[in-house]
Amino acid sequence: MINPLHIQTLREVLRVGSFANAARNLGYTSSAVSQQISALEHKIGVALFERSASSVQPTHAARVLACRGNDILASLESLRQEMQSLSAAQQGRITLGSFPTASQRILPTGLASLSRMAPEAEVHLDEGEPDELLPPLLAGKLDLVLVYSYDLAPRTWPDAVVPTALTTDELVLLVPESHPFAGQSSVRLADLSEETWIASREETAGARALVCLCTRAGFIPRVAFRSNDYDVVRGFVRAKLGIALVPRLAHRPEPGVRDLRIRRRTPRRQISTLHRDGNPNPLLRKLIGCLLVAARTVDAAQHGGI
Repeated sequence: MINPLHIQTLREVLRVGSFANAARNLGYTSSAVSQQISALEHKIGVALFERSASSVQPTHAARVLACRGNDILASLESLRQEMQSLSAAQQGRITLGSFPTASQRILPTGLASLSRMAPEAEVHLDEGEPDELLPPLLAGKLDLVLVYSYDLAPRTWPDAVVPTALTTDELVLLVPESHPFAGQSSVRLADLSEETWIASREETAGARALVCLCTRAGFIPRVAFRSNDYDVVRGFVRAKLGIALVPRLAHRPEPGVRDLRIRRRTPRRQISTLHRDGNPNPLLRKLIGCLLVAARTVDAAQHGGI
């Protein structure tokens, strides 16, 4: 039987062009890499490299094996993930990833419901932004993640994951209570072209959505302060340092700050769960169901339904 580690080594040699560089990247010695390639050649009965005193050149067989090996290694990784999920399921364990706002507003109700439905369930939570949560989800380290996507900065998810929409979260404008527009329920974005803005960090989807929204209204927002912490953003607005566009889910009404709707086209973000296609963990569907109910409860509360 061909050793998968030897195929990985072959792929790395072809990628970097030498045994020495492959050894360095893989944490092996050059001798160990050479021995693995020789063992692979012996197993399949075909030369993979033409060796000379000054270099080694891959044969056509090496390239074919490396190409086919990609499928083999992908299948083995998929099998490992499935077995990992089955092991977790047998132990009544599920691993969850979430961004901070959802952790604060949706997870408490959702996880409390899961606890009542499946008292034996053991939930492990890891927090991060969507880009941070996707790699461990795809690697099988997380069973389910909560993510968001702005309608003005949309993104697509990998084919290997299954999305489930939880709720739509509209963006609201925060202004100091002394602001000229503070007494209004809504405002035209074009009327805010001279304002100073407080925004999330430049590389975030929220920051891109703000620029896109303002550009459509005919201006580039003048951003003076940036923070991904919505408590900081509200504090700066309360201190009259600027105005901000934030998700309603992240806003808590407080003295000194007013929230207004954007007229005409209200910007939104979609909050969803993602899980790997084929994940056999029986707790997965139960958790998604609990989160759907929790999201509806939060949504109804925000709109005065409960």
